[in-house]
Amino acid sequence: MEEISEIIKKGDEYMKNGQYLEALSCFEQAIILNPNDPDLWNSKASALRSMGRYEEAIECFNKSLEIDPRDKHS
Repeated sequence: MEEISEIIKKGDEYMKNGQYLEALSCFEQAIILNPNDPDLWNSKASALRSMGRYEEAIECFNKSLEIDPRDKHS
């Protein structure tokens, strides 16, 4: 299995290339490996927002804040 950092890197590349569904898949894989990382929830939210899935994005941003209320990116 790929290391989490490689999965995140791949997800970030997909985001840069506008491949939001692929990015979402990567971020979801990373969350399975580390569900308490608020940055991963923010990345997932950004992918969802880019696809127009706003309600789901809000849920992910809220999850990030639940994990770390001081998270400035949420």
